[in-house]
Amino acid sequence: MTPTSRANFGSRIGAILASAGSAVGLGNIWRFPTQTGENGGAAFILVYILCVLLMGMPVMISEFIIGRRGRANTAAAYRHLAPGTRWIWVGRLGVLTGFLILSYYAVVAGWTVEYTVASLLSRFQGMSGSGEFTQYFNRFVADPVMPVVYTVFFLVLTHVVIAQGVVKGIEKSSKVFMPLFFLLLLVLVGCALTMPGAGEAMRFLFTPDFSKIDSGVVLAAMGQAFFSLSLGMGCLCTYASYFNRNTRLGQTALSVGVIDTFVAIMAGLMIFPAVFSVEGVGVDAGPSLLFITLPSVLQSAFGSLPLLGYLFSLLFYVLLILATLTSTISLHEVVTAYLAEEFGLSRHRAAVLVTAGCSLLGTLCALSMGLLKPYTVCGMTLFDLFDFVTAKLMLPIGAFFISLFVGWKLERNVIAEELTNYGTLRFRLLRPFTLLLRYVVPVLIVLIFLNELGAGIF
Repeated sequence: MTPTSRANFGSRIGAILASAGSAVGLGNIWRFPTQTGENGGAAFILVYILCVLLMGMPVMISEFIIGRRGRANTAAAYRHLAPGTRWIWVGRLGVLTGFLILSYYAVVAGWTVEYTVASLLSRFQGMSGSGEFTQYFNRFVADPVMPVVYTVFFLVLTHVVIAQGVVKGIEKSSKVFMPLFFLLLLVLVGCALTMPGAGEAMRFLFTPDFSKIDSGVVLAAMGQAFFSLSLGMGCLCTYASYFNRNTRLGQTALSVGVIDTFVAIMAGLMIFPAVFSVEGVGVDAGPSLLFITLPSVLQSAFGSLPLLGYLFSLLFYVLLILATLTSTISLHEVVTAYLAEEFGLSRHRAAVLVTAGCSLLGTLCALSMGLLKPYTVCGMTLFDLFDFVTAKLMLPIGAFFISLFVGWKLERNVIAEELTNYGTLRFRLLRPFTLLLRYVVPVLIVLIFLNELGAGIF
């Protein structure tokens, strides 16, 4: 596929919604409330927003610049911009990262389908206490059949969208899924705000206690900003290659950042009222929040109103499906575009290879929670290993070199042309943008990297 024949998103709103869909995912729904709960509430949110502006936006814009200027998959984009150099390996790293993340992320996506079905069929009725929900979750993930079925089902669902192409598949689905996601989110927030703990949740989220801000809170906010925006995995770079010349990169990045932050805060407004409505319940980290803590809390909070609890639970897991699907679509596209363009495959054949490969690895990841649990690598199951390697190693490394590439390697006039759409727009922050990429963002990413690895430098 040549640059001139490459598909483009058909509209500005399509480009924004697709990019926002890539960023919005389970990290917004469980990781943000978890981090907020553990790091001081409103004070953490303020630091988080600052980190999005100082670190998240520059890296996102950098990925947009590389993608649109390269007009190719994330690996070929570096080859076009820095021919004959090893920078292409940064793009290849993004492709591999996207492939691995999709493989185990699809397993969690399958869990959302199981819990949607369970909510629909009222399987949680009569269950009480986190112990019963823990047993339900452990029994399900250890099953050798259903987690695999749901994982493959979700990958096939993603495949159907990808096979339709950029405009008819990715853009069209984003225009349907994202508005529906926002509608469900607002409905669930409205329901949550009727709970007894809503007042306490509002104070926790919007009344900052600046005494709680320390180096740990800052590092946590930096890490959340980094992971929440899907930086370093090739999704944003690949989507940007479908932007037309009239797309405003700075404005699009800002829109995506605002949407992503809005969803994260709304997720807090959706979850914290339920948590604060039940005595002795905290916000647990990881998938347990979504699949153990929250179902238990909902049963307790809506004990006298079972119909409302039923609707809240069902809509919540449908919301999770939408959030997960928009992310798996973007991850799938990274690898599909790479295979199609680098090896001359048809889009359909490339998509089939990605779906088949991820289904195989996803099956192994799903079974590693049960049948294959005794077989570990460095003490980790395959699922945990994929999560560790991608989140704590590959993503920070990729984002680090993205910032260095645009800050130091890419010519200043190229950056200026992309940010001003060849002189048709004004971009007043070119110098601060470059300085952030050269001197500030790489240092922040290194700090996140060390903190995630538990270096304990602060």
